[in-house]
Amino acid sequence: MIRVLRFTSFPAALLAALFFLSGCADTHHRLILSIPDQKMLVLTDGRPVALYKVSTSKYGTGDREGSYTTPLGHLCIRKKIGEGSPLGTVFHSRKPTGEVLPPDSPGRDPIVTRILWLNGLEEHNRNAFSRCIYIHGTPQESLLGTPVSYGCIRMRSADVKQLYDLLGLGARVEITQKSLVPSGE
Repeated sequence: MIRVLRFTSFPAALLAALFFLSGCADTHHRLILSIPDQKMLVLTDGRPVALYKVSTSKYGTGDREGSYTTPLGHLCIRKKIGEGSPLGTVFHSRKPTGEVLPPDSPGRDPIVTRILWLNGLEEHNRNAFSRCIYIHGTPQESLLGTPVSYGCIRMRSADVKQLYDLLGLGARVEITQKSLVPSGE
């Protein structure tokens, strides 16, 4: 007898099929993002392959709706947006506007180049997806290395494109208060 699994919603069925039944989740890559260092370490099969300067929230850490904080803990890449867009492409509501900004453009600080939309995997970061917490490019590249965002993780456009091309859906992300470099080194 063949048993048919029924899901209450189509997206739930699609996610289950994508991550579990087909084995498409990216289990080869993992990101560790250090809040105190304002850096992101990229691991491939447990080996360090890249280290990027980033910026997290100027309001600190947390996951409360409307807080503009960066969530801590274990998350994963749930959606990728921006495939093929030129570096500096401006996104509004996750759609390209047609505008392209060079690095360190004066004025505003929109989301640019690529979006890696994060999903919280723990109770204390469960709002990350609904809060639209992304890893994304910023035109304010000179500010990277300091906490200046409104909750997201900002990167150089060239770096976020490289990361986007490397990672698959389901890649794990750990955001921590620990330093990537042990004290005394």
